[in-house]
Amino acid sequence: MGGNDVRELVDRLLAGEVPALARAITWIENEDERGIAALDALYPLTGNAYRVGISGPPGAGKSTLVDTLTERLLDAGKTVGIIAVDPTSPFTGGALLGDRIRMRGLGTRDGVFIRSMATRGGLGGLSRSAPSVAAAMDAFGHDYVIFETVKTVILRKGA
Repeated sequence: MGGNDVRELVDRLLAGEVPALARAITWIENEDERGIAALDALYPLTGNAYRVGISGPPGAGKSTLVDTLTERLLDAGKTVGIIAVDPTSPFTGGALLGDRIRMRGLGTRDGVFIRSMATRGGLGGLSRSAPSVAAAMDAFGHDYVIFETVKTVILRKGA
């Protein structure tokens, strides 16, 4: 795919085509040069979405909170992009837990896009590409982008 393919994808994304957003995110996550080119085209259209981070230990209720918050935002006529970040599976390199399974009710609602991603070695509970993925969701037109991630705590010996 060349520059024309990137331009076509960006145009489709800006027209509200969900598969185009998904493809752009895949390019961004894989650090594909097409993802960088797409971000260059999308960046001037960002800065409109509120970004919200929700983190905590496993089982703390993060998914339940995100589910409830998203339902309320959707009921208020807002659109929401969710970036559910999980630890990386040592076997597949993908997300280990798959938050989309725990947010089943949201998957059928219009106005919400959920993307699970692995930390891929990123520190602080986020993948390096998470901010860029949020920018793509912002340019797509989401009013809110919610990051959900397991809290990462690093303790030193004696701490």
